[in-house]
Amino acid sequence: MRLRTLVADDEPLAREWLRNLLSLEPDVEVVGEVGDGFRAVVAIQDLKPDVVFLDVQMPGLDGFGVLEMLGPRDVPALVFVTAYDQYALRAFDVHALDYILKPFGQERLRATLERIRARLRTAAAGDAIESLSSLVEELRSLRAAPLWLLVREDGRSFFVKSADIDWVEASRNNVVLHVGKAAHTYHDTMQGIESRLDRRRFLRIHRSTIVNIERVKELEPWFNGDYAVTLRDGTKLTLSASYRSVLKALRKPPLPPEPRAESPDGRSHAVPEEH
Repeated sequence: MRLRTLVADDEPLAREWLRNLLSLEPDVEVVGEVGDGFRAVVAIQDLKPDVVFLDVQMPGLDGFGVLEMLGPRDVPALVFVTAYDQYALRAFDVHALDYILKPFGQERLRATLERIRARLRTAAAGDAIESLSSLVEELRSLRAAPLWLLVREDGRSFFVKSADIDWVEASRNNVVLHVGKAAHTYHDTMQGIESRLDRRRFLRIHRSTIVNIERVKELEPWFNGDYAVTLRDGTKLTLSASYRSVLKALRKPPLPPEPRAESPDGRSHAVPEEH
């Protein structure tokens, strides 16, 4: 079995070192290299590698952020590469996941690859998915919601900053992200996108609507316990009676702005992703 491998590390020398070590393994093919977490997300989904060597400490979107954006089922085998993150080591040990401490040599890499080969030959791959799922849940409980969402639309891949989303609506088996005058189809369910967004900033006001509370301008009682919700851009939405429990949160003062996070080209807005 040939292992198709992706290397994701922001340090060019580290990528070169790992690539050279992997080249000594006859059944390993490096199908791609990326230097940041954003491009790692795109490459994993496009190239569908068997193994991903993922650096934990990367600027913008780190290794944990990549895992949170993807979900565990998109990565059959994952090896975290780290230099010093003690929390990461504890998490990996608890969830029985593979990691390599920098610096490492051929012997350590070979032992890791052998475990991966054995896992892929057996049903243990399913156990790895469960371990990754558990780690994702743990990370989400300790970390803020992802700052960026990867959107694939009309043959393009690009990132949208979560805080820029005005509201979200259900659309058949997908959702639509309304960002200013743009509307982007995002491949997820309402329940899924709700779990990804910061629940301090985004509230479900209808079975088919989620709203950014910072965009709400006016609330007006309507019929049968419903409320009319007017956004700052004039958009009219409905808060259904079954979601009246969120009214108090909608009336709270706005939250402080999210920390600035740069996209792949250094800007802080939706960025087309290169192929």
